[in-house]
Amino acid sequence: QLAPIWDELAAAYEDNDKIVIAKMDSTLNEIEEVKVQSFPTIKYFPAGSDEVQDYNGERTLAGFKKFLDSDGKDGAGEAEQEDDEEGEDDEEDEEEDEQKRDEL
Repeated sequence: QLAPIWDELAAAYEDNDKIVIAKMDSTLNEIEEVKVQSFPTIKYFPAGSDEVQDYNGERTLAGFKKFLDSDGKDGAGEAEQEDDEEGEDDEEDEEEDEQKRDEL
C-alpha cells in the first residue's frame, strides 16, 4: 500500500538535489547502527549529522512532504545516535559529510 505513495514522493523530489528518496530491504541489507522495529520502517538521515530520525507521522504523500520540508521535524519520532567506531574524523570524512545529501 505504501509503494505507490513512495513512488509519488520520489517523483515530487526528483529535482531536489538535497533529498534522496530511497528504498532498502533491511532483511537483505543489515545495518547494525539502524534499529528496525517493524516493516516498513521509515528513517531520515540528515546530511552532516550522525542522528537517524524515525518517521512516525501520517503515511500519506502530504505527511511525508511535510516531514521532509520541515527537515525531519514534523512527524518525527525519537532520534537515534549512530556509533562512531573509530571516534576520529579526518579531513576527508568531513569533506564527504559536506557532500552528503539528506536521505529518506
